[in-house]
Amino acid sequence: MKIAVASPPIPKSIAEGLFWLEKLVKDAVKEQAEIICFPESYLPGYPGMEYPPEDRTHEKLKLALDRVCEIAAEHAIAIIVPMDWHHPDGILNLAHVISGKGEVLGFQTKNQLDPSEDHIWIPGKERHIFEVNGLKFGITICHEGFRYPESVRWAARNDARVVFHPHFSGSDSSGRELTSWGDVKSPYYEKAMMMRALENTIYFASSNYASRYSESASSIINPDGSCLVHEVYGRAGVIVADLDLALATGFLAKRFKSDLYK
Repeated sequence: MKIAVASPPIPKSIAEGLFWLEKLVKDAVKEQAEIICFPESYLPGYPGMEYPPEDRTHEKLKLALDRVCEIAAEHAIAIIVPMDWHHPDGILNLAHVISGKGEVLGFQTKNQLDPSEDHIWIPGKERHIFEVNGLKFGITICHEGFRYPESVRWAARNDARVVFHPHFSGSDSSGRELTSWGDVKSPYYEKAMMMRALENTIYFASSNYASRYSESASSIINPDGSCLVHEVYGRAGVIVADLDLALATGFLAKRFKSDLYK
């Protein structure tokens, strides 16, 4: 199974986001990837970036999702597209899963919000396992994947071979330019990616934006915690890896003695 992780620029609008989504989908298809994951809140774009207000309406978001479905069907590739989504109680931060036939298979909400996000989104309440072309996978979004390892362990204990991790860390305006993946002086994010894979014996595939001052690279981590492949900091593109799913046993996750913690 070949999977792809996208690193698009921070979009200035839904139209620009869809342009880069289709471009990176085409790049992934050239390398025969069967599924591609985009960063957190990719459409209409991460909150606070001064996007056009009309891009944040339910109607505009629904049209954007319809277009992503068309792109998935046109190129016969499954797409994980994180979006803001209207709910009667507020706005959810979620990731839609779209099949290679253009069907919406479901979505995973961000259930553990960072305290700084409480005024932006409402938390979701459920976790799901998805399946595409025989690959079972879960999704954990940004903060919850970095700081709530239970979200990943749940997926691994429910037979996920991969957990996809849309996130956003970094800035285009200020920060430090990283050069070495997993460097001891870098933020902890890449180390957390390693642990989510290692502590569960699964693949962990993390997607970030290609910002100038990125605090983590889009990365695919092996079940032993080693980095299989990562994107160059600040470069827009896709990384593709051919996974040996026999290695993603979930062995350590399934040895977890949950009765000890009731």
